Amino acid sequence: MTERTRTRISGVATVAVPVTDQDRALAFYRDVLGFEMRRDAPFGPGMRWIEVAPPGATTTVALPPLGPDGTSGVDTGIRLTTADAAADHAELSAAGVDVDPEVLHFPGVPPMFSFRDPDGNVLYLVEQA
Repeated sequence: MTERTRTRISGVATVAVPVTDQDRALAFYRDVLGFEMRRDAPFGPGMRWIEVAPPGATTTVALPPLGPDGTSGVDTGIRLTTADAAADHAELSAAGVDVDPEVLHFPGVPPMFSFRDPDGNVLYLVEQA
């Protein structure tokens, strides 16, 4: 049996959600979801590198421009946490966000629902006890 190599990876710094319109995406993540702006810097000719995050979070969400071969409207796999899934579902729905029709409740699983950003990218909100 050979010894396994292990890296020194210690965390997740940033996840990326490519978008078609960075200003529209920034407005959604900042003004609707309440994320903080963490970085807004030039990123090539006429482009920006934007990172946002929930207040106090260590992992950020980058909103890079959609590349020429990119596709929007993907399942990001990103699970965000909340203290009250039902309240956030109601607020996001009232704000016109594309949310699931209802909060999902399965035995042994925390309440959760998915929603879509303006590009149709799917994110999940899971209640954390």
